Order: sequence, then structure tokens, then C-alpha cells
Amino acid sequence: MPRSRTPEPLPSLYELEAEIMQEVWRRGETNVKQVMEALNQVAATPRAYTTYMTVMQRLHKKGLLDRTRTGRSDTYVPTLSQGEYREGRARAQVAGLVQEYGDVALAHFARALTSADPATLRRLQKLARDEL
Repeated sequence: MPRSRTPEPLPSLYELEAEIMQEVWRRGETNVKQVMEALNQVAATPRAYTTYMTVMQRLHKKGLLDRTRTGRSDTYVPTLSQGEYREGRARAQVAGLVQEYGDVALAHFARALTSADPATLRRLQKLARDEL
């Protein structure tokens, strides 16, 4: 009987990668030029096209962007929604903390829950049920 593989944890994002992913999630489908123009409008120091191109290629290699080539132009779409990415990263972070610190990490999570308001606790219970 084949074993089910545990999916690889989603990679964390460096600052520019996160900015680019935010823009790609906002647009849904885009290209390097559109991302560069949008991000350079708000950047303290504008970055070169090749910088954005390199980072978007790396995000594609990391599995976070799908790339379609048409002629000499690439179109990118996210492979996960922003919510799916956040869920995967949170799962990986918590698993890492529990693996490294065990009961101490769990005790800190429990302690944090004792100060949560009832509405937050209800949302957390719903999230936990939906995951199981």
C-alpha cells in the first residue's frame, strides 16, 4: 500500500517576495511589468525590471507562481490563494514550534487562549473544527 506523502511546507517569503505576492494575489493574473509599475509607485527606491523578473522566476521555482510563456512574455498566476498560503505557513510554523519545544510551546498556546475574548474563542473553535 503506498504511503501518503506529507506535503512540503510552504516557503516563507522575503520582503520583496511578499510584496510581489501581495500584488499578484491582488491582480490574479499579471506580468513582470505590471508588478514592477505597481510596486515602484510606492517604493522609496524604484527597482529594476530584472530584479522583479528574477524574484518572480524564483517564486515560480518555489511553486508559488504558475508561469505561462507567450512569445517573449510571461504571465504569472498564484498557485494558492492568500488564505491558503497563510494557512499552510501557520501550520508549518506551529508544527515547527511544537516539534522543537514540545509541551512548552503548547503551554504557551494554551496560556494565550486564556486571555482571548469569547468571540475569538468561538472563531478558533470553528477554524479547528473545519480543519478536522
